[in-house]
Amino acid sequence: MNQIKSKNTLINWELVAVNPNDKNWNWRDLFYFWANNIQSLIAFSLIASLYLVYELNVFVVLAGSLIASIFVYFFANLIGKPSQKYGLPFPVILRSSIGVKGAKYFALLRGLVGVFMFGIQTYFLSKLFSYLIRITLYSIENSFLDLDIFLVFVFGLNLIDWIAFIFAILLQAFLFSKSHQFNRSIIKVSAITVYLGMLIFFLTVFLYDVKVTSAAFVDIFSIQNVLNSNNIAPLITVAGTLFAYFSVVIVNYGDFSRYVKNESELKKGNLSLILNLIIFSFFAVFIVIGSDIFLNKNLELMERILTNPTDIIGKIDNLELTVIVLFFIVFASASTNLIANYIPAQNSLLNFFPQTLNLKKSAIVITIIGFIVGIFWLPLLSQIGILAFVDTLGSFFGPLFGVMIVDYYLLKKTNLNNTEIFSLDEQGIYFYSNGWHLKAIYSLVLGFVFAASTIWNENLMSFHSFSWIIGAFISSLTYYFLTSK
Repeated sequence: MNQIKSKNTLINWELVAVNPNDKNWNWRDLFYFWANNIQSLIAFSLIASLYLVYELNVFVVLAGSLIASIFVYFFANLIGKPSQKYGLPFPVILRSSIGVKGAKYFALLRGLVGVFMFGIQTYFLSKLFSYLIRITLYSIENSFLDLDIFLVFVFGLNLIDWIAFIFAILLQAFLFSKSHQFNRSIIKVSAITVYLGMLIFFLTVFLYDVKVTSAAFVDIFSIQNVLNSNNIAPLITVAGTLFAYFSVVIVNYGDFSRYVKNESELKKGNLSLILNLIIFSFFAVFIVIGSDIFLNKNLELMERILTNPTDIIGKIDNLELTVIVLFFIVFASASTNLIANYIPAQNSLLNFFPQTLNLKKSAIVITIIGFIVGIFWLPLLSQIGILAFVDTLGSFFGPLFGVMIVDYYLLKKTNLNNTEIFSLDEQGIYFYSNGWHLKAIYSLVLGFVFAASTIWNENLMSFHSFSWIIGAFISSLTYYFLTSK
């Protein structure tokens, strides 16, 4: 037993191959997964804003959205197959290409971005809880909020904000750390609940004045100038913008595809991304247009159209609707935090400290770091442009994808050793040079330089939406030439 333990020091029971009984995700689970990815305030505002920027030309924006979703579908299939086949998460699959030690640190980059964004997202989630608390207190006694105790601020937060923030982060830590089966239920319930909420919101604004809103909806489907060559640049911009939105979850998609039954279910489930994008875009655009009619009775003044759901309900003088919508937004924000931030951070930490951490302990680490990030977000981090640094770390994600794909499909020929990938034996096939595959590291760094240059080089900032693809292309091409000889 001791000999096995000393050889397989990278084993963590949350990272080993999934029990066949737990490989029970089907295409519907992936439909819920992709729904959660797009059901966020950011996506709502982004998609609605794209339609407004291009003067509500539905077909141009829809075509760009479909192009982006096809790319995401293709890349998700590529990165999802290894994990689906072997039941291993992203950090473990990464060991095969950059070495068992190298994967600890490079996978941690995804974890650092995840835990940092978890803290920021939790801060904004807590604002929703604080709104609900304020509404409750005001309903009980409208003078409560004027008490001196609520006028004292620490780190930009008063008593209500602190209660809401602590509640939000502890609730997420408790729910998200239970088990992957429980997280699967969260993803499913959230996806259905949020779509139900959007349907209610849509019907509310639509039925306000059916004749006027119907006419406005018909008007945006104008095909005038759709085939104009001037639409090519906007089409590319829309596709790049939406792909950039989804790109953060592609590299660690294996964290979820490892639970899928078979490759057929994987492909069908990934295809549901396109359906989700159409459904969500429909609701987002029509809610924004309907709300504008509801609020302003003037569709022509597009610069006045509100694209953020919280701004919209803030203008609607309906307490019951406000509370209902806030609850739906809470579901959307929490589930997005789970998929895009918490689980990547959790698996990266488990991979970095395989002998020390488990689900509960990793939850404590994420909670503590997320708490620190959250409380310092408003007074400090948001003021110093910290997101540019986080964005720079994210420039490694495309190159990581490129190296992993070339390694798995072209070099390993889709074959991995499920035992050696957990071994620190110097003779192991994934140990390379003291645990690091130097050719892969060089390819990653080169890809990173090209991707990060779109952030820091003013002359290249227009290509920022394509930084992920640029980094993936450079790293994959470099890695292939270095290793094919």
